Parts: sequence; structure tokens; C-alpha cells
Amino acid sequence: MVISSLLRAFAIGFLLSSRLLWVACSAPLNAPSPAVNDVLLSPTPGMLTPKPSLTAPILAATPTLTPEPVEADPPRYVLEAELDYRRHFLRVQQTITQINPSAQPLSELLLMVEPNRYLGTFTLKSLSVAGQDSKGKEEWVEINQLRLPLPQPWQPMEKLEVRLEYELNLPSPQPNPATRPVPFGWTALQTNLVDWYPFIPPYREGKGWLAHPPGFFGEHLVSESADYAVTIRIRDSLTVRTTASPNPTGEPMAGQLTLAASAPAEERDGTFYFSLSKGRSFAWSVSHLYTVSTAQVGGVTLYGYAFPAHRAAGEAALATTAQAVELFARLFGAYPHPTLSVVEADFLDGMEYDGLLFLSKGFYNLYQGSPTEYLVAIAAHEAAHQWWYALVGNDQALEPWLDEALCTYMEKLYYENFAPEALPWWWTYRIDFYQPSGWINGSIYDYTAFPNAYEAYRNAVYLNGAKFLEDVRQSLGDEAFFAFLRRYAEANHKRIATGEDFLELLKDSSSQDLNPILQKYLR
Repeated sequence: MVISSLLRAFAIGFLLSSRLLWVACSAPLNAPSPAVNDVLLSPTPGMLTPKPSLTAPILAATPTLTPEPVEADPPRYVLEAELDYRRHFLRVQQTITQINPSAQPLSELLLMVEPNRYLGTFTLKSLSVAGQDSKGKEEWVEINQLRLPLPQPWQPMEKLEVRLEYELNLPSPQPNPATRPVPFGWTALQTNLVDWYPFIPPYREGKGWLAHPPGFFGEHLVSESADYAVTIRIRDSLTVRTTASPNPTGEPMAGQLTLAASAPAEERDGTFYFSLSKGRSFAWSVSHLYTVSTAQVGGVTLYGYAFPAHRAAGEAALATTAQAVELFARLFGAYPHPTLSVVEADFLDGMEYDGLLFLSKGFYNLYQGSPTEYLVAIAAHEAAHQWWYALVGNDQALEPWLDEALCTYMEKLYYENFAPEALPWWWTYRIDFYQPSGWINGSIYDYTAFPNAYEAYRNAVYLNGAKFLEDVRQSLGDEAFFAFLRRYAEANHKRIATGEDFLELLKDSSSQDLNPILQKYLR
């Protein structure tokens, strides 16, 4: 995610940077750019295009992931949703099946229910647990947490089934400078279904459920990788298209809706079927305005969804994302899904979901065709979350640095490979302009006492976190640094990593004394 307070300063950085001449740039990461036929896009004036290969690569091939250990079946979510687009109303039937995540019998279950955070949005119609009617027995323990007593103890390795029916009267959040932007809900331009279904949070022995209340900023949800089977019907007089049935021109057609999602669709008789294997989340977005463009990176198809006034910026965002996906796949392991959706957002944030990412329309508005722009930087950032959030999970409430610091630093890797002449701009206006400081490993709740809480959180976790990783890289050297990140990605593939996991592996990967760096940035 990119927190909203960045956007106001982004415009300042853009205006200033357009008048500066750069006389130096950092040394590039020694990894080749993708061949032109590996990133296929329609040429557009001002769009980033792949450059010739740089110097001889340290990392010439995508690392092979170590075999995953034999484990229990992942949780499975079966969702049947019917959206009334004009009335902003969703009906859902949902089934969750999951094996007891504990080595002990459990007497209750916890569900995270994010839509309940919005007044008048979530209405539970029916609920059954293990085949028994449980409606009326549930208890709200937080505004977004629903406790379910179990009819009998849930035994270790036993599979439990939960069935729910509910309705969502979708909210239309209004921009508020005192709070973070809200991706969930509808605007005049789009409807976004994110964190829209109840899910079971991870369970840890001795700690219980990894469930957190919302913060004023940052993410608070922690999720296991799960399998999703999603059926979507849209009640509307307009026809609906997906990636399975795009208009060849990419332009929206009168009387047509466009559906973007975390996975490719199979359409039968106006109903859309999606399957996502081992995903952290399933998100989708619908609009009557989207233009659609495509790019291909190896076996992955990327789809870009932008509003008509931003067609060129949308293709630039897609081109950046395609380049970033090729780079990060080569460095840290293959992207695991057949598609990735890049969606222009009618809110002032960048935000990641597994298989789908949002980029604020504010970034598209500012785009002038140069890599020294935040549309490019944040597209690379959100693409990196497909590795540092989706493939390698973490507790985003208590240890947000494990994904946000890494994704901010991934922006630098992108510029090293595709626009090294823009690196001084990136360091100056993305990082040093804000004079970052503070311990990088605080939780999202640790910064609320600061006079400028948003800025304190951003400066410590995102920006000082990037400086921490640069110092580590300079200490280890490129070869050891990237070998460490590969090992970290492989060791925590589809798991929820901890700061302890990261630091233990880092120390094991270094022949240098890292204590001065660790003491500088970590409390």
C-alpha cells in the first residue's frame, strides 16, 4: 500500500523535478532488461519501453523454489455473489472449509468481517457451523471480528465447514483528509469489492487468532493463503465483459460494464466463474468506464483498466508493472498466477491484493510521460507486493516493515534496471525530501501519538525502511544481498514470515558485523 498523505507531496515533487538537471546516478543492479517480445504492449508516446540489457547479470535466471513441505489442504472459500450495480447492493452465499490450524481442540472460531466496519453495510441472513444452525449465537468482539461458538470441539486435523448468507449495502466513502482512503465501496466511476467476505484469520499456538482492530492508517488484516472458487452475476441492463470477452479496441462500449478481478474468468450464460489457487485475497472491481489494455510477460497476462481520459497513462502503468513483474520474478521466484490486473482507483492510494492492484487516479492525472513520476514508482511498488505480501505474507499490523520497506526498496531496483537516469529523482523526491527517521519496526498502532502520525509512520516504515535495506545491501554486496532475499522468499513461500525470520536469515547470510546497521534502524 502507499499511504494517502504521499499524494499531496507527490505533486510538489513532480513540479520541482521537471526543472532539475541530474548529473549523477547510482550504479545499476546487474540484471538484464526483458527482451521486447517478453513485454508486449502497443506503442504509446511517452510510455516506458524495455531498454537494451545492462551489464552482465549476477542473477541470470529465475531462482528455483525449494519444494513446499507436505501440509494440510489450504482453506477453501466458495463464494456466489450477485451484484446490483446501479443499487450498489450485493447478495452472497459463502462456504468456508478449513482444517483445524491448531494441535489442540478449539471450542470457538473467529471470522474477520471487514464490511461490518461501515454502518448499515453488512447484514447476516443465515449462519451454520458444522451443519448446525448457529444464527443468533454469534458475538461481535470487535467491529470487524465475529466469534462463533462451535457445537462441539474442533479436533486437530478435522475439517470444519461454515456456511453464511449475507447482504452488503455498499458504502460510498467520501474523501476525508483526517482518515485514510477507503478502497471498499462505490463511487460514480467504479465499484470495488475488496475485503468483502468473512474469512478465518491465521491461528498461532500460544497466541490464538492473528486478528487486529483497524488502525488509522496501514493495513491490519493477516490472512493465510487459500483456494477460492468465486461465481459472480451482475444484475443490470448493461452487458458485462471480463478479460475473457474484451472489446478488441479496449474502449468501453455504450451499455457495457467491465469486470476486473484477481483471476481470469470463465463465462457461461452471463455468469462469471473464477478460480484462484493459494491466494491471500480475492478482489474485483466493476465500472462502466474502463478502457482495457494488455501485456504479456512469459506465461502471465497483465490487464490494465483505466478511465477514458487516462488511456495513455493506463498503458504506461501497465508497461511499468510488466517490467517490474519480469524483474521480480527473475530475482525472487515466479509470479504464481496466470493473470494480474492493474486497476485505476477512484481513491487517493495505491493498494495491493493478490492478483490485482490499484493505482490512484491522482497518479494518472499527474503523468506526463517520464519515469520521474509517481505513477511509475508506485506501479513498481504495488507490483512488488505480489511477492512481499502475496507470496511472502506477514503481520501487516504489527510488522508492516516486512512488506512496505521491501516494496519501497523494490522501486529502486526497478529504476536501476529500467530508468537509471531517474535514480537521483527517486532518492531526492521519494525518500530524502521527507527526511525519514524513526525505528522501522513499529506497528501501525505505535505512531498515533505523534503530532503528524501519517508522516511519522510513512517516514519510518516505508522510507527509513528503504534506507535500511540500502545500508544492508552496501554492507553485504549485491551478490550476497540478492541471494539473501531469494532465500527469504523461498523459505517463506506462501507462509506468514516474521521479523525474527527475516533477521535470523539476514545474519546467517552475512560475513559482516551487521549490528551497527541493525541498532541504527531497529529498536
